[in-house]
Amino acid sequence: MSDVFMNTYHRLPVTFAKGEGAWLIDVNGKKYLDFTAGIAVNSLGHAYPPLVKAIAEQAAKLNHVCNYYQSDVSAAFAEKLVAACAGAGMKKVFLANSGAEANEGAVKIARKYSLSKYGPGRHQIVTLKGSFHGRTITTLSATGQDVFHQNFGPFTEGFAYVESGDIDALDKALDKSTVAGFLVEAIQGESGIKLQSAEYIAAAAKFCAERDILLMFDEVQCGVGRTGTFLACEACHDEHGFGIKPDVVTLAKGLSGGIPVGAVLAGEKTADVLQTSDHGSTFGGNPIAAAAGLVVLETVNNPAFLKEIARKGEKIQHIIKSWNNPKVKEVRGKGLMIGVDITEEAWPVLEKAITRADAKTPGLLVLSAGKNTLRLVPPYIISDAEIEEGLEILRACL
Repeated sequence: MSDVFMNTYHRLPVTFAKGEGAWLIDVNGKKYLDFTAGIAVNSLGHAYPPLVKAIAEQAAKLNHVCNYYQSDVSAAFAEKLVAACAGAGMKKVFLANSGAEANEGAVKIARKYSLSKYGPGRHQIVTLKGSFHGRTITTLSATGQDVFHQNFGPFTEGFAYVESGDIDALDKALDKSTVAGFLVEAIQGESGIKLQSAEYIAAAAKFCAERDILLMFDEVQCGVGRTGTFLACEACHDEHGFGIKPDVVTLAKGLSGGIPVGAVLAGEKTADVLQTSDHGSTFGGNPIAAAAGLVVLETVNNPAFLKEIARKGEKIQHIIKSWNNPKVKEVRGKGLMIGVDITEEAWPVLEKAITRADAKTPGLLVLSAGKNTLRLVPPYIISDAEIEEGLEILRACL
């Protein structure tokens, strides 16, 4: 392994050379089943033929054009993405190149909306304890985990955190005289695959609507079909049973199947908040990312495909629960976003799952999410046989 990188990652001892479908192959030719999808990024797996073709064809035509202009492919991607999110009320999109950048855009929309309408002093963004919204100084400020708030202060002012699931605390925190927006993950990924209850999301939507506070969903990890609906918030409903219509939704990770991309989608109330020179991104709307994104949208935003994601997720949960293993404390999740709480630390299990690989025996790639939680976010194209094989490896490692 190279030693010229900064020491920012606790890397496992493997270097990959190529991949195909749900499999990765290291530089020594050993094979590994991938239950990580690059942390929910490789939504269509590795070397997915239509994705490879689209990227290659676009690279032969146009790599980049600055945002003084549009490219035909970025315009097509933006239109298709807004259409895919129209059920959640989205009207316009800003294309970025990461989840953190998308969340920065959401914060700017909330603050400008509130300043323009109510004047100074109403700029606070409320997020949840246990949330994760990015690694920039501002998105670290939005992240409700003390472990990330070390060594980099002072942070951006104007963020407050409330306990997930506590409706009374949320009611108190969403002060209409000081708060511009509420930023929430329908499923918290980095802190252990924690699902927000339908009651909690409905209450949040009600408070935000009554107080003209922007309701903003961070779907960087849980969006783009990961939970079995194109947007995770599409499965949320208000107190009358109607679908939630957020003011802002952010996406990234799986949106272009492995090519860097981010997106901020705006609903009716927020579609025209950002105007000329309010925001920008050098690589936002990159033609290669857009070409890849079109393949993802055409593949994933399909009822039958989404139904399969949900079915595969249910299968994984059912199999793990059927082990009746005393080391498994809880299994939870939605679609192909699953957390497994175990009685021991998660990291040694990750190590055991890859170091078992040899010329004849495959390894397994899984993630941790917190100290004692295994996180399973395999590519959507994983087969039933591969699910069973990977879970048998995991069972042996436990």
